[in-house]
Amino acid sequence: MAVSADYKTTLDSLTTAVLVLAKGLRVEYLNPAAESLFETSITRSKGLPINEILIDSEESLKTLYAAADTGHSYTRREAEFVLASGSRLTVDYSVTSISLEPAELIIEIQPRDRLLRISREEDIISQQETTRILVRGMAHEIKNPLGGIRGAAQLLDRELNDEDQREYTQVIIDEADRLRSLVDRMLGPNKAPKMAATNIHEVLERVRTLLEAESRGRLAFNRDYDPSLPEFPGDKEQLIQAFLNIARNAMEAAFENQSNKKNAEPPTITFRTRALRQFTIGHRRHRLVCRVDVIDNGPGIPAELLQNIFYPMISGRASGTGLGLSITQSIIGQHHGLVECESSPGRTDFIIFLPLEDNQ
Repeated sequence: MAVSADYKTTLDSLTTAVLVLAKGLRVEYLNPAAESLFETSITRSKGLPINEILIDSEESLKTLYAAADTGHSYTRREAEFVLASGSRLTVDYSVTSISLEPAELIIEIQPRDRLLRISREEDIISQQETTRILVRGMAHEIKNPLGGIRGAAQLLDRELNDEDQREYTQVIIDEADRLRSLVDRMLGPNKAPKMAATNIHEVLERVRTLLEAESRGRLAFNRDYDPSLPEFPGDKEQLIQAFLNIARNAMEAAFENQSNKKNAEPPTITFRTRALRQFTIGHRRHRLVCRVDVIDNGPGIPAELLQNIFYPMISGRASGTGLGLSITQSIIGQHHGLVECESSPGRTDFIIFLPLEDNQ
């Protein structure tokens, strides 16, 4: 069945993934939501058997053939699909026969993972806002007395003639300045982003260059870029800082894994970019979103720490300040995006979503 232009316009605007299968369960049409869900395109998939873009049980394939033969419709809940890339999806889907000669099916798919992810993102955004309010209030209460302490120390310093005693007042002034700097870093960027056309791959390549210099060539990089990604409105320097915070943590984790294990894999970071269509971040649906994965082969993040790593002063390393990821989340939030993290032993993936349209 050729999908007419009128119906194609309607189907393309849906957030529900829709597949049309022709005779032999071969792909005839995918709407953009299905392309995003199955990590493929209609150009690449048209004419392929359905089991070449997603893998389900033999029983499910038999049920599809039976639906094509008999014209009976059916629905499955919480089915698991395995994509050709190895990714797993939990979905609800309905199969409807739209003709018998030749047998054709239309499949409507609702990803359960996505609904769970949207709910989780709403919680993350709410937590971020609560944290920002808490930190701002705390910063105000800390900086006011710090200013008084520093001022009093300066006045005392002018009255003292003994250099040994003035060393103590200088310690007070230096420590007050250090605490003020720490509070400022907790607050994140103190200026609005300067939006200009930004190429995400230029940002990532700048980060890679900096880390190669820091690691003195001991860190391996895998780059898996989608060259079709367009430029988007962003503050390039702030985004470099955001991705550098993540990648530097990834580098330290990768080196830690190598030092703790004999014959471990070389420390490696993977940068991957993909375009996502009709994608929701929090409450807002975006026509086009850039997904960036920063993956390391370190030991992973403990489960009890994973839910809190974006809070200020939370760090998995004794030498860490716990501010880098908090600042990153703040910068990405100013770009209307979101940062998530998935971790297991030997693989940690920081996932950054950035809208590719003007949100101002």
